[in-house]
Amino acid sequence: MPTFAAWDGTTLAYRSLGGGDPLICLPGGPMRDSAYLGDLGGLSSHRSLVRLDLRGTGRSAVPSDASSYRCDRLVADVEALRVHLGLARLDLLGHSAGANVALQYAARHPDRVGRLALITPSTRAVGLEATAPLRQEVTRARAGERWYPEAASALESMVTGRATGDAWQAIAPFFYGRWDTAARAHQAVEAAQRNQEAARMFGADGAFDPPATRAALAAHPRPVLLLAGELDLGAPPGLVAQLAELMPGAELVVQPGAGHYPWLDDADRFTATVSAFLR
Repeated sequence: MPTFAAWDGTTLAYRSLGGGDPLICLPGGPMRDSAYLGDLGGLSSHRSLVRLDLRGTGRSAVPSDASSYRCDRLVADVEALRVHLGLARLDLLGHSAGANVALQYAARHPDRVGRLALITPSTRAVGLEATAPLRQEVTRARAGERWYPEAASALESMVTGRATGDAWQAIAPFFYGRWDTAARAHQAVEAAQRNQEAARMFGADGAFDPPATRAALAAHPRPVLLLAGELDLGAPPGLVAQLAELMPGAELVVQPGAGHYPWLDDADRFTATVSAFLR
């Protein structure tokens, strides 16, 4: 696996899959091993996917300063990767929490971004939060699923502060369009792939400056794709639509029947949408 030196000397790793022009892929979690992205449903047949393991995750080294896990400081790691690859501009894909890094990179370095694809994005970088009604729109659509009663009860316990330790596991089906064998296998390795200390630091004080980021994105000159999953509890379509309103010219696509990992729910549809945008 190739490596490069970050701004503070930390050794960071990445893996390239497929061929063609590079697409830098930033994982979510936050701070999850990029392995969970796989080949993004076959997107590697259209572009060379450069999956970055964020510091302290996957095969990247643990930094000496834990405060460098903060989201705004990870932007410098993306810039170091751009320099390492010798690219004048990056085509950038951010999934979930990784979208916060991508958004802040685009705000700080607009001239170094080509196309920006944000997949089921977290919106903390711009100060948007999912409201209860937005989440209810997607959860109620699952009422006919066998797992729904247990998952809905666990979600309610989390909202009211009565959650037990297994609540997160109980609501896992809400993040997948189909709670099948593939989804269960994907979810089963999540905890082992995440650096919990880094995840706690990711959103620490100072990690986000929503007014500044919003102002920069309002003038963002390059194409942007926002892809939401119709059934995604993590980034409900209504929330992603609010993000689209902050970025003039952004293209919003809601993938039918998809959850938080739309390449698992319908790989062909996901790949067709993203590859068409990246052309």
